[in-house]
Amino acid sequence: MISIQTYKNVADTDAIVDLILNIQQNEFQVPITISDQPDLFIIDTYYQQGGGEFWLAKYQEELVGTIALINCGGGVGTIRKMFVKKEFRGKEHQIAQRLFDALQEFAKAKNIKFLYLGTIERLQAAIKFYEKNGFTLLPKENLPDSFPIMQVDTHFFEKSIA
Repeated sequence: MISIQTYKNVADTDAIVDLILNIQQNEFQVPITISDQPDLFIIDTYYQQGGGEFWLAKYQEELVGTIALINCGGGVGTIRKMFVKKEFRGKEHQIAQRLFDALQEFAKAKNIKFLYLGTIERLQAAIKFYEKNGFTLLPKENLPDSFPIMQVDTHFFEKSIA
């Protein structure tokens, strides 16, 4: 049984860091380190204060997925940290979709009108997922000023949820 839940316990931090770094560094060879992502150690203040949130997907007690929302204000939200463990990807478990659906419903309740995200070209399955969910490619210069750009991101997307 897979559950989607909000981050509540700092004891989950090590599992979150392990999941995300393993996917970034080992699976996709993204040139990013934990020191580039200090937000992972302050999830409660970085994501959850100011109208954002951080969700976990767990299979029994094992962490198998994450997604986060930064509420940038002015009806703008930024999606971050969408990762699903390789063995749990795809239509069988629908973890990515369930995580995204939870984020989108939360964003609507917080009066967020537009969602933005950044990713890299080699994450083609992720890009297809975003496009399937109504995101369109956006030139970097068209991002809102409040969008927090990650250094490694090369492709940016936008979706209206109004």
